[in-house]
Amino acid sequence: MLFHHLRIARPVTDLRQSSDMYCRGLGLQEIGEFTNHEGFSGCMLGRYDLPWHLEFTLCHDHPVMPAPSAEDLLVLYIPEREAWTAACNQMEQAGFTRTCAFNPYWENKGITFQDKDGYRVVLQNSRWAAS
Repeated sequence: MLFHHLRIARPVTDLRQSSDMYCRGLGLQEIGEFTNHEGFSGCMLGRYDLPWHLEFTLCHDHPVMPAPSAEDLLVLYIPEREAWTAACNQMEQAGFTRTCAFNPYWENKGITFQDKDGYRVVLQNSRWAAS
């Protein structure tokens, strides 16, 4: 199977807050949105040069509470040390909280951040390489 784009969809408790945090923290932009479509509102965050984007949703009729685990991770690889350090600072300025990784592997070259709903983002200071 061949696909060309990846969407990661997550329910959130505050659509605007989540959108703002991820745009400011990761340098994403809102690339789409919808309001009260069959009881759901949402926004898509990404960049037009990326083959993936995030979707945050809010269900108005039957609220779905976020239920991330400590291993529910969005891992982003930033190989250049200076860019990685700047990105980590940007995450904290956007309101993300630094937290210890559940899996100690991510502590070796990365920093784990948590948003207001408990979702975790790891900024990994390395290149991803298939083994």
